[in-house]
Amino acid sequence: MELWELAARESIRQTLADYTAATDGFDLAALALCFTQDGTLEYTGGGGALVGRDHIESGLRAQLSGASPGPKPTYVRHHVSSIRVFGLEPDKAEASSYFVVFTDVGVDHWGRYRDVLHPVRTRWLIASRKIKVDGFAADSLMNNA
Repeated sequence: MELWELAARESIRQTLADYTAATDGFDLAALALCFTQDGTLEYTGGGGALVGRDHIESGLRAQLSGASPGPKPTYVRHHVSSIRVFGLEPDKAEASSYFVVFTDVGVDHWGRYRDVLHPVRTRWLIASRKIKVDGFAADSLMNNA
């Protein structure tokens, strides 16, 4: 493995960690900065992709402030695991990982991320993230959020 590959893999892992920290802190501006300028965020079965940083931030803000009835979580903690970087080239990489999300109810929901990343200056950023939620707890605070 060449030195640039090690640096790319570490940058990719840092971007995934930054996304997770931003999500848990409800910092949607920081979350959007984990994407390329024209990056896409898509929920499998979720009715379309959010395209571009501004749309990602505003779309997620609209989802979080939606009029879903019931209690809202007071905290969210994503645990991301089994990060696998593959297809690494100087201008593109793919990554896959699993997540489980904890809220006030304990395990709230879980699923998978599938990412395509591109280098932008000194960082690798998400060009495309597809989120597949595999399941929700019966008392999930984030189902329909």
